[in-house]
Amino acid sequence: MATEILMPRQGQSVESCIIIEWKVKEGDVVAEGQPLCEVETDKATFEVESTAAGTVLGIFYPADSDVEVLKPIAVIGQPGEDISSMIPADAVKAEPVKEEPKAATPAPSAKPAPTPVAKVSTGAEYDLIIIGAGPGGYEMAERAAHKGLKVLLIEKKYLGGVCLNWGCIPTKTLLNSAKHYVHAKEAPEFGVTTGEVRFDLAKVMAWKQEVIETLRGGVAAMMKKNKVEVLFGTAKLIGSRKVEVDGTVYEGDNVVIATGGSPFVPPIPGADQSHVMTSKEILSVETMPKSLVVIGGGVIGIEFASFFSSLGVKVDVIEMLDEIIPFMDDEQAAQFRKALKGKVDFNLGCRVTAIDGHDVKYTTKTGEEKSIHADIVLMSVGRAPNLSGMGFEDAGLDFDRRGIKTDGQQRTNLPNVYAIGDVTGKSQLAHSATRMGEVALNTILGKRDRFRTNAIPWAVYSMPEIAGCGLTEKQAKAAGHNVKTSSLPLIMSGRFLAENGKRGPGSVKVVVDADTEALLGVHMFGGYSSEIIWGAAAMIESGLCVKDVQEIVFPHPTVGEVIRSSMFNF
Repeated sequence: MATEILMPRQGQSVESCIIIEWKVKEGDVVAEGQPLCEVETDKATFEVESTAAGTVLGIFYPADSDVEVLKPIAVIGQPGEDISSMIPADAVKAEPVKEEPKAATPAPSAKPAPTPVAKVSTGAEYDLIIIGAGPGGYEMAERAAHKGLKVLLIEKKYLGGVCLNWGCIPTKTLLNSAKHYVHAKEAPEFGVTTGEVRFDLAKVMAWKQEVIETLRGGVAAMMKKNKVEVLFGTAKLIGSRKVEVDGTVYEGDNVVIATGGSPFVPPIPGADQSHVMTSKEILSVETMPKSLVVIGGGVIGIEFASFFSSLGVKVDVIEMLDEIIPFMDDEQAAQFRKALKGKVDFNLGCRVTAIDGHDVKYTTKTGEEKSIHADIVLMSVGRAPNLSGMGFEDAGLDFDRRGIKTDGQQRTNLPNVYAIGDVTGKSQLAHSATRMGEVALNTILGKRDRFRTNAIPWAVYSMPEIAGCGLTEKQAKAAGHNVKTSSLPLIMSGRFLAENGKRGPGSVKVVVDADTEALLGVHMFGGYSSEIIWGAAAMIESGLCVKDVQEIVFPHPTVGEVIRSSMFNF
């Protein structure tokens, strides 16, 4: 009896899959478990295997077809069997696998081979012009050049962009120094006696600058090695293929906008005072303040609150929302704030009305007016995309205050113009920018790809660290899932207990779909979280279920084992 091969379901939210390539043709004899075709969802690419041995009697859809899950795509059986009743009404007769070409006659193909853009040049000097040398821009430039494209990378000031010079890298350098300080003070608890522990801010700042300059040099060397031409100056977009820098016009077959973002400063009276700083200025303080008010309880605000409070600075956080870090699980956010009790005071649901000298005035959710005195005020209420002064309006680029509008391949409304990273407003993370650049490059080269947002990991490098990916419990319920969760403390890990002590704060929370047991989200706080979360992202991206994770062997003793242990609570 003939066997239908169905388009498999890959996750609760996946409704269809695209057939990328057939590996067999009608009439082929196949074994059970043999790959028949390769398909793609917005999460992953995988092979569909034959569920029976026999002959391929029918293939119902050619490559590039978008087919609903659980719909027949092929039939396996014995020669001569009648399969007419199994053929879907919308089936398309296909020649799925091309024959080997004869000596001088090219074989027909159901799916035309992609042609790299460099081979269909318009005569432009460059195959690719990238505006902005942050992680998205410089990594795309390196990979494009490695593929043989001629690349021009334009940067306004420093290679590495905000991330390397005023963001990810310098903040992690300062936080690492603070962690060494804290660990040295706590060392006697673990049997290590030290002398007086001091924090030398000048040396810490010098080390921060050395790290920045070392990495800048590394990016420059990478560009030189791959023959990427680097140009410093302010770029202006002219139409869809031309960019002007300091009066000179450069033309490319494709242009990528990777101009990033800048700190947003709301129109609060008194925000223009010298002691009111953004994340950029506070990275260069020369003396340690005695008190700090952080306006905004997002990632940047929490990292600086953690840094300064660990060094004995009195820190207050004022957040307009009812909880810090809006994409963090509410339960874990409360646990995290409890871990910082006595070090950081959180004022939630409060709105800053003015900064009068060194007094930060605000109103509570009940309307009560209060103020906090601070040596330094950190303004960290978010970032805005860099959109002005680069000719985007005149070029006809489609954007609004939230960013440049792009599709799943990072294409803008202008032909051959792409946008990646913070300037799109999609995901303000350095690794998101890098991935967007990869998607844009693959699209330029004719390779199917898409920027997927369902499992982008994020991390806050505070003390303790916070990390997560996928949906929180609240988000999963709002999306219509029947949800169940499992939470375990990190001290269940022997390694975590040995290295952090009995009072070491931290936990793992896993969110799954109760009907399918598909993994929807993993959320952590506690030491090492930022180094572990990528594994959870891979699990979600691959559509794994609880039983799949239970079968993965984790090394022992590790903190990551707690993720696996939590799976056995379901």
